[in-house]
Amino acid sequence: MVVAVTVMRKANVVVRDLSALEALGGVTNICSDKTGTLTQGAMIVRKAWLPVSHIYTVREARSPSDPTAGSVTYAGHKDELEEAEKIPARDYDRERSAAALTFDVPEEKLRNKTPPEPEIQAEMTPGLRAFLLSAALCNLATVRYDEESEIWQTNGEPTEVALQVFAHRFKLGKKALESQGWRQVAEFPFDSSIKRMSVVYDAPVDESEPIGGNARSFVFTKGAVERILDLCSHIGFGVDQQPLTDDLKQTVLRQMNDLASEGQRVLAVAYRPWNASLDLHTASTSSTGGMDEIRRVVETDLVLLGLAGIYDPPRRETKPSIAECSSAGIKVHMLTGDHAETAKAIAKEVGIIPRNLSILPASIASSIVQIATDFDKLSDEEIDALPELPLVIARCAPDTKTRMIEALRRRNAFMAMTGDGVNDAPSLSRADVGIAMGSGSDVAKSAAKIVLTDDKFNSIVAAIREGRRMFDNVQKFILHLLSSNVGEVILLVAGLGFRDQAGYSVFPISPLEILWINMVTSSFPAFGLGRERAAADIMRKKPHSKKRGVFTNQILVDMIVYGILMGCLTMATFVVIVYGVNDGHLGVDCNKSYSDSCNNVFRARAAVFAELTWLILLSAWEFKSLRRSLFRLNPETKAAFPLFQDLFNNKFLFWAVVVGGLSVFPAVYIPGLNTNVFKHAPITWEWGLVVCCTILYVFGVEAWKFVKRTLGLLEDQAVALGAFSQGAGEERGRGMAAMSFSSWRSFSRKRTSDSGVLSRAGTESSHPV
Repeated sequence: MVVAVTVMRKANVVVRDLSALEALGGVTNICSDKTGTLTQGAMIVRKAWLPVSHIYTVREARSPSDPTAGSVTYAGHKDELEEAEKIPARDYDRERSAAALTFDVPEEKLRNKTPPEPEIQAEMTPGLRAFLLSAALCNLATVRYDEESEIWQTNGEPTEVALQVFAHRFKLGKKALESQGWRQVAEFPFDSSIKRMSVVYDAPVDESEPIGGNARSFVFTKGAVERILDLCSHIGFGVDQQPLTDDLKQTVLRQMNDLASEGQRVLAVAYRPWNASLDLHTASTSSTGGMDEIRRVVETDLVLLGLAGIYDPPRRETKPSIAECSSAGIKVHMLTGDHAETAKAIAKEVGIIPRNLSILPASIASSIVQIATDFDKLSDEEIDALPELPLVIARCAPDTKTRMIEALRRRNAFMAMTGDGVNDAPSLSRADVGIAMGSGSDVAKSAAKIVLTDDKFNSIVAAIREGRRMFDNVQKFILHLLSSNVGEVILLVAGLGFRDQAGYSVFPISPLEILWINMVTSSFPAFGLGRERAAADIMRKKPHSKKRGVFTNQILVDMIVYGILMGCLTMATFVVIVYGVNDGHLGVDCNKSYSDSCNNVFRARAAVFAELTWLILLSAWEFKSLRRSLFRLNPETKAAFPLFQDLFNNKFLFWAVVVGGLSVFPAVYIPGLNTNVFKHAPITWEWGLVVCCTILYVFGVEAWKFVKRTLGLLEDQAVALGAFSQGAGEERGRGMAAMSFSSWRSFSRKRTSDSGVLSRAGTESSHPV
């Protein structure tokens, strides 16, 4: 356990409940948030769309907190838009799946068109200024330049930081505006149930560029596009302002989908002049009911100023980590509050769902991505009837996560759930393994069993790998302990048949020898097995069954086979020495003291003691892998004879076996200690018999492993690449069409090779399964 905790600390995982670490080895499903876990959490405004034909794009911004990095370009004159309508829309999914295909190909060659006019440097316009005012003032984040460290520092929620940085690019940050006289009157904080936030500001008295005619106060609102649209009566600013018709709503929604399909989180920004005489300060300090009523009045008849596309790039390590989960038989579900198109684009980019959903059966493709409201409308029976639980749920609420947990549990899944907010505490506590983010709330951390200090998804995979390593090592430890016990029991029970002249049973091995072997010699190798590294293929096996535990069929059968082999060989050694070479005389009272009549028995005991010690010690090396040969434990090694390399990678176990094997000699030859304590005598030619039986034992173990590998006996459950059921076993997946993650990657690689160019996505997806 100490070793596991140390490994997890280095992997940025804090284990609050040690039982959860071992339980992670049996996880079949991971329900993960997107922002900050699958993605970097370093958001940046990539595009801003202003009705109805203005698009501002941030170029070459490498630091999300530096408003001076990169540039902002503008495109969208109406004549350009009309020309753009004639050009086929870009397939961003295809570009992401084969990024290298278009990496160095000029755009004009791809479209066989005259290249469009280059985008121009963005300049301030009244509409853009109104958009930036709303984005900067309806915002709790701060952005400032630290003169001492010479870096830009930010504080706040990543989405708000991105909007604030974008406003700073045009010198319209919140602090600068407030220093000019903008004064906040009231704030209506973000509410996850309505997904928006609003503030009311008084404009400066000497405002030279009013944004609302004669009004001196304004309501600024931002939030989910669908929620803001329902509150708007007009769209645009100044001379471009017009009533928000159903056709314009569809235009806005199409633009939202375009931005979301590029993996961007889309927020709507709106405002309205405020001329009412309500006492907002009094209302903000009144009861909840009064505040809700004021909010309903304030957030009406808004004017949509535009959309902000905020991009949160996936972490580099996320995609290979999800591929590793796929090869380990673990399904990853993304539960996010983002728009469905945004969630779908990121899910495709990191490999949670295939880039081309049409390769899936229609019944699965229709349910693989869902909106939380649609999922919540389903009854438990309807959810259980789905051929596949959603891998992506967008606009996810805390209650949706709880329903997902219960749905997985009804399918006999063993799931891990991530969360960071106060509202995530119920789902974290109800999941089999709750995982809280280090940047999350204290309530979430207290409800979880594991805390990720770096919020990274690959840390979850590292914890699962460590959990599987612990489980395997526990199995090896138990097999080492019980197989030796079976061998000793066989030896002692069979020894009851050896009777001396007085009719008493003669022990083939003395009680103190057994105690010495169990307590001293074999204890350290058992500890060494607990420190064994994870096997090379540990993440290419199906999660172990939590119901069966460590006592799998393989452990039980191996324990009997190795125990019988050990007991028979040691018994044969005793019989050969006493009856085969000598006269079979068992002496008198040889269990208590040494005499000349007991010489045969004492020499046989010494040989059995040495042999049993060596067999148990060598078993520790053999049990480094339950199926692989001791002489090639790592199938990926390229060395011709990697025995010493494989044995020495666990130095503690190596020296425990070596020192334990050498300790036999002092125990056999030290006068007084041998005959008076251990009840055995020094031996000579018997060493040849001991060595031969030891070699036979190694040969027997290797032969049994070979039989298991060749015939597939007691095989660990391999990952069912073709089965697409959620943790329900073979019965659920037999009668349905299926598509595995490996098939998706094979399809992507084939399409790429047909084009004659190796895509970056195809290269990254070639994880062995």
